[in-house]
Amino acid sequence: MSAEGSTGPGPGSEPGRGPEPGPLCPEHGQALSWFCGSERRPVCAACTGLGGRCRGHRIRPAEERAEELRNKIVDQCERLQLQSAGISKYVADVLPGKNQRAVSMASAAREKVIQRLSLVRSLCESEEQRLLEQVHGEEERAHQSILTQRVHWAEALQKLDTIRTGLVGMLTHLDDLQLIQKEQEIFERTEEAEGILDPQESEMLNFNEKCTRSPLLTQLWATAVLGSLSGTEDIRIDERTVSPFLQLSDDQKTLTFSTKKSKPCADGPERFDHWPNALAATSFQDGLHAWIVNVQNSCAYKVGVASGHLPRKGSGSDCRLGHNAFSWVFSRYDQEFRFLHNGQHEPLGLLRGPAQLGVLLDLQARELLFYEPASGTVLYTHHGAFTGPLFPVFAVADQTISIIR
Repeated sequence: MSAEGSTGPGPGSEPGRGPEPGPLCPEHGQALSWFCGSERRPVCAACTGLGGRCRGHRIRPAEERAEELRNKIVDQCERLQLQSAGISKYVADVLPGKNQRAVSMASAAREKVIQRLSLVRSLCESEEQRLLEQVHGEEERAHQSILTQRVHWAEALQKLDTIRTGLVGMLTHLDDLQLIQKEQEIFERTEEAEGILDPQESEMLNFNEKCTRSPLLTQLWATAVLGSLSGTEDIRIDERTVSPFLQLSDDQKTLTFSTKKSKPCADGPERFDHWPNALAATSFQDGLHAWIVNVQNSCAYKVGVASGHLPRKGSGSDCRLGHNAFSWVFSRYDQEFRFLHNGQHEPLGLLRGPAQLGVLLDLQARELLFYEPASGTVLYTHHGAFTGPLFPVFAVADQTISIIR
């Protein structure tokens, strides 16, 4: 009899070996000596015979199926034994080495962190000492200049007092003839007094804050500030100010340029009606503030700060960012990068455009800084007085820009 695909052994037939004691067929009460490959279960001879439910199915002796399963179990046990041996070898040979390398690499990493931060700390301490010495030197210079001025003006006051006393004495004690005879002396004393000029404002008497400027300190400070202030400034764009050539996203953080005016919107006094500008809803009057703008998709944009007095209507320079006294911006047009304020354009020697632009505004120090977060590069720093309150300001004439945080 064939194994698979046979139509059954016929009614009442049994495999060559006598049936083993075991469960009986619930339908016929006979030994389950056969295996139905179609229903995947043991059956009796009656099930495979004429009228049986497994007639015509793939039938084989149960002992063959059992032997096949035994062989599969043996094969599986051999595979499990090999797998166990592999795992044991991995645990015994590989993991200790991995653990040792992890410990070694962690130790090297700690040493690297300690060494680098130690170097940074040493450099910071040296820079601190250098700058403090410059501050002390500048303070001493200003103090010495003021002392010199005090001595000079004390002598001048004494000389003026002497001249005045002499002239008053002449006026009081001399008669007409004597006064006429003293005319030359009066002229000389008057000329001497006129030679003492009035005090004039001098930068030599002022403390020069430039003595504290340090590219290293500025870069470290900007990195620390942008890191510590991340997420604290919720900068959103004021929809009322958005130019009709810009589309504002629902979250009020993304501006998209359009060559055609967008859907009609209320033309209130806050809205820029010509230049593609927009102001943030938040303004600053004091303190330290930082935000980051994604500019990687645009080749024409401006980012910075503007006074609330910035005009909004018309195509004149008074409304154009960076072309008036009310706005201070980092500008990109194609591959030209500039800092713009009050019509003054200062070229920036950048070889590529930043993907993100960080803005740091320190109103107490009267400092505006533009920064590339990815590289830690300070792109430009502006020092000067601001006419507040100041708003973050944006312009885009190509694709989109977005406030990240």
